[in-house]
Amino acid sequence: MASHDSSVSIPESALPTPLFGYEHRDDALVITMTNEAFKTTFGTVDPATPLVEWLAACGVDAPTATDIVSSLADDSSVDTHLRLQPADASTTRYRLRSLDSESVGQYCLLIEQQPATTVAADRLASVISHDLRNPLDVANVHLHEARKTGHAEHFDHLEAAHERMERIIGDVLTLTRGEDALNLASNVDIESVASDAWTTVDTETADLTVDEGVPMTSADRDRLMRLFENLFRNSVEHARPDAEEPISVRVGPVDSGFYVADDGIGVSAADRERVFDPGYTTATTSAGTGLGLTIVAEIADAHDWTVTLTDSAEGGARFEFRPSGGKS
Repeated sequence: MASHDSSVSIPESALPTPLFGYEHRDDALVITMTNEAFKTTFGTVDPATPLVEWLAACGVDAPTATDIVSSLADDSSVDTHLRLQPADASTTRYRLRSLDSESVGQYCLLIEQQPATTVAADRLASVISHDLRNPLDVANVHLHEARKTGHAEHFDHLEAAHERMERIIGDVLTLTRGEDALNLASNVDIESVASDAWTTVDTETADLTVDEGVPMTSADRDRLMRLFENLFRNSVEHARPDAEEPISVRVGPVDSGFYVADDGIGVSAADRERVFDPGYTTATTSAGTGLGLTIVAEIADAHDWTVTLTDSAEGGARFEFRPSGGKS
């Protein structure tokens, strides 16, 4: 890999966001420069510090740090969320994003991720109002018809509309809770929680396999169950090109964490960050709220876990969860 021209610089006044430059030296990827915003947030980093060492010092687990460095070393773009420990501050969620413009050399931005309730409040409100309006309209139509005809089928539609509204409200409540809402317990059995969550989802023709070796963890069991419910519902509702096709979901161990994978259609690389955004949907997700995977990311973040979306062995989606700091 050719190193960048050290004379090329980005005007710091135009980048109030922490930024670092890097290059490949002696079989290692090293940090070559940092802007003032980086120094203010993370402190001064000595020139030629290996990037993997700096990430580890900020609390990033070894597999995640290695994956990031490997991707950058291969000239691949990186766009991922991390829990980092800035200088003299509590652990904060950041989006690490490489700049792919050849004209500015090799740089990465570190964008602080604010809670959905502050940064994405307007988007979240739009999603809520839109998604609640739909089942309300459906309920009103069937209520009118039920009063007029008395046919039982309208009451079934009413019940379904109410259940959808309850689900939307539950999703929103989950998003508005912070880490203080966690009721952590030690030695939570992930296998048991996943199996219980599976029974609460309308799984239709889907099947679940939980591999041996999934570790125990410190977690809020109720929140962990909601994480699994949203992942399972995402696979069942959105991972198949045809709603009638069967789908298999698997929970298994990965490093000191766990993964949830399916054999569905998968998620394109371009969409893997966007799927966690509030309100993001696809053309096939008319039944969803657009909040399910946002909730997954929020629950993982509250537990100080990193979540990575990649391809499963069968070509579907695979969500990997690893402890990123002091919690395990």
